[in-house]
Amino acid sequence: MAESNEPVHGPYWAGRNWSADAGAGSIHDDETAAKLGFRGGTVAGDVHMNQFPSTLLEIFGDRWFETGNLSLNFRNATVDREKVRVCAEPLGPGAQQTRVWMERDDGLLVCSGTAAVNDLGHSELRARDLRPCDPSELKILRRVEPGMPLGDLQLTIDSEKQFERYDKGLISNPLPLFREPSRWGGVVAAPCTFVQYFWGPQTQLLRPSVGDAVGLFGAIEIANVHGPLLLERDYRVRSHVVCVGQSPKTEYLWFDTTAADEQDREVASFRMMLRFMKASSPEYG
Repeated sequence: MAESNEPVHGPYWAGRNWSADAGAGSIHDDETAAKLGFRGGTVAGDVHMNQFPSTLLEIFGDRWFETGNLSLNFRNATVDREKVRVCAEPLGPGAQQTRVWMERDDGLLVCSGTAAVNDLGHSELRARDLRPCDPSELKILRRVEPGMPLGDLQLTIDSEKQFERYDKGLISNPLPLFREPSRWGGVVAAPCTFVQYFWGPQTQLLRPSVGDAVGLFGAIEIANVHGPLLLERDYRVRSHVVCVGQSPKTEYLWFDTTAADEQDREVASFRMMLRFMKASSPEYG
């Protein structure tokens, strides 16, 4: 890329709420979301994260899939088919990390954070001060505490759902390596697949603790350690709670996940902040 101080902009894409049929009790359901003060069923954060890799390849090249990360706080929810684009500051001389964000076509900030290669310790989410609140203040998450395990699983990263989304045009700004074998010897996992395997099983373990409270993504970080994460490969996936806390409208938890290959080499890591709406829980009735 030619040197410039101007931000890098990706193309606008209409994000799809592919979880709209999740039914009552989901933040992606129009009626449920409206009751909680949203304009409609929200587009999930991983849908927006799918839009970043093409821009990150412009900035970092292929090495982003080997040692790169994307670390985002979600600021404002969007609804189905609203157009958004990825923006990034140019990489400074000798720098390995830069600021990134996503904006709607009217300028609304959707999410913001960092992207980097070879530097996870200074990411947007790793730099956060995750001191917990007084646990006696919690109602929804009163049974959840730092260090609580959320699974130690042997998983095969299946290709079916990613291929289906790719073929239906649901992955914003898709890369061919999300569908065809790459130079690393397999098909690369898109950000939505990171979330599918590093959030889905873990929240099933959490559900007995949080009841019917409506959850939504507050922040997500995906990181390639010795990447990329490849489809149709076996990984050992371990997760644990890092912190629990609350805001005026939500209770939230942070958890970390790592994935190791058959040689026990860490391939990828994941950090997420999950929010649970107080107004959706009978604990606050």
